[in-house]
Amino acid sequence: MIFQSVALPKNHKYEYLEKFEELNIKSFDGANLNGLLFKTEKSKGLIFYLHGNAGTLDTWGKIAKIYTNLGYDIFILDYRGFGKSEGEIENEEQMIRDISIVYQTLKKQYSEDKIIIAGYSIGSGFASILASQNNPKALILQSPYYSFTELSSTRVRFFPDFMKKFKLETHTYLQKVKAPIYLFHGKEDRLISYENSIRLNRIVNQKAHLILLENQEHIGMNENNDYQNKLKIILE
Repeated sequence: MIFQSVALPKNHKYEYLEKFEELNIKSFDGANLNGLLFKTEKSKGLIFYLHGNAGTLDTWGKIAKIYTNLGYDIFILDYRGFGKSEGEIENEEQMIRDISIVYQTLKKQYSEDKIIIAGYSIGSGFASILASQNNPKALILQSPYYSFTELSSTRVRFFPDFMKKFKLETHTYLQKVKAPIYLFHGKEDRLISYENSIRLNRIVNQKAHLILLENQEHIGMNENNDYQNKLKIILE
């Protein structure tokens, strides 16, 4: 009900004009996790990007130029069962272990004080957990939720909390993040209300920056001009 995974053939060739490297990283159980690392000249650092609950690298790779144009390399990971990544998503702990292993692999190439963790929608919760367990330069959350348990209850009202495999209490983890936090949310978001970001901002307001985007719905934030302008300021 949460992850809308679509598999790609193992021999699928990604086609992007930007320079990129395809990475295959073994997780704790031997499952191969697939990601794309887009590179720019004279890189200032790395954006470690966790995408939403739908789509694969075949489409998410289109956002790369937004970040590489600002001087940052960007790595985008496909979760288990997505694209060319192997395995099947079972629970929250498994996802956290996967993402952590991939992050530690990228840390071998980039100094952590030059890594910015970013997460969109469902990815925002995992990005918050990852940032709370590490020391990135910054954390960028796009359309985050205060608590996934709470959010899912509004979507599927009669599904009991104790049966949910994903809690993702973002508000708890954000309080443990030492890096600056940037909360981006569309004011027309009908899937995850921008009230979620307002509530998150209240509990971490000393290190958080809240940016509400006019006329922005849940989908397509990376292409939003106001988002890109604010992103440019942050990355510079």
